[in-house]
Amino acid sequence: MKTVPSGPQAAFLDDFERAELGAEWNALSPRWKIVSGRLCARGARNKGVWLRRALPVNAVVEFDAIAESETGDLKAEVWGDGQSGATGTSYTDATSYLVILGGWKNTMHVLARMDEHGEDRFEVEVDPESDDERARPVSPGQVYRFRVERSDGRTVRWSVNGISYFELADPEPLAGRGHEHLGFNNWDAPVCFDNVRVSPL
Repeated sequence: MKTVPSGPQAAFLDDFERAELGAEWNALSPRWKIVSGRLCARGARNKGVWLRRALPVNAVVEFDAIAESETGDLKAEVWGDGQSGATGTSYTDATSYLVILGGWKNTMHVLARMDEHGEDRFEVEVDPESDDERARPVSPGQVYRFRVERSDGRTVRWSVNGISYFELADPEPLAGRGHEHLGFNNWDAPVCFDNVRVSPL
């Protein structure tokens, strides 16, 4: 783990180059393990892993995400409560903004607020024949660099490998107590995450 000095304006970096996850992270399932310098899971059933360190209201959150099958399903949560997971089969009770690349067996890319199935979610249907780069399916083994940014306290922007996917201007922003943490999540597909960086704005 690489970290610069702590404090409200300090960046956080983690490359997972170690054997154990460590005290900085709260894993809700034993499925989360470090494998070959990456944080990986399969079959966590929406019981994620949360960074214990609080996020600033305004920050850039970046990380690598890798699918290890054609199922895709790369999922992260930003500005959540740091301790909750799904209480049912469908994850309709999140505390965060959810960014999902190749969800639902690599058929959908989604930005959602607290309910990944919500009618208000932003979505792009996967279409391998589309000219829209955002519609491409997730490829196994490819590294996808996620970037989630909020700079004005309310507008969440999500891009992958430099391509802008969605922008959500939230009239009731998720911020403050109960909405301060970064998490990674997983249903069934094998996935890995690496090179996390949180930069306060």
